[in-house]
Amino acid sequence: MLRDRIGQVEERIALACARAGRRREEVTLVAVTKKFPAAMIRDAYETGLRVFGENYVQEFERKRPELGLMAGAEFHFIGHLQSNKTRAAADLFDVVETVDTDKIARRLDQAAHESQKSQEATIEVMLEVKLSGEEAKSGADPQSLPGLIQAVRSCECLRLTGLMTMPPWNDDQEQTRPYFRRLAALAREHGLAKLSMGMSHDFEAAIEEGATHIRIGTALFGPRPKP
Repeated sequence: MLRDRIGQVEERIALACARAGRRREEVTLVAVTKKFPAAMIRDAYETGLRVFGENYVQEFERKRPELGLMAGAEFHFIGHLQSNKTRAAADLFDVVETVDTDKIARRLDQAAHESQKSQEATIEVMLEVKLSGEEAKSGADPQSLPGLIQAVRSCECLRLTGLMTMPPWNDDQEQTRPYFRRLAALAREHGLAKLSMGMSHDFEAAIEEGATHIRIGTALFGPRPKP
């Protein structure tokens, strides 16, 4: 079943890339495994997936010891990062996609300095940008990006690579496309190469607008388990 779903998602990615005149290698599939057990992550890894996204630091902190050695795997944090979780995040994740304030950047940088990882390692970060008026959504205001970019680039242990956003949920991809287009324009304006945008219901439009990372959960794993 998982293999079939991966195949279906890959077919959708390939078609979207073809429409956009892009190569499949330009798009990273981030398998979103929040609320799923460690065994599901292992199964996904065994089928060939290598990049995984988690929304909650504490949840992944519990799951990580069960995963064992997963050579070549990369773990992304894609949820709202609280300042009191930056130390754990620095130890657990290779990429933090949701930096949205100077304070979080400084805390994460300090945590990376003190991390259990190699002292030479840096944490790749993306800046989460809020492009809608939804109060529930996190993210930096586009107008604050120059200052935030400067703050992150001044952090010794952080490596800024791109932008991330989460538009208002909508069944119609054409309703979310303008948000993807806006993020791509911001990335070009600030010289950032990576764009994390698009989920199970709208990732085709995201790819067509330049996404380099798409965050897919339901289309790969089905509905999330109820608590």
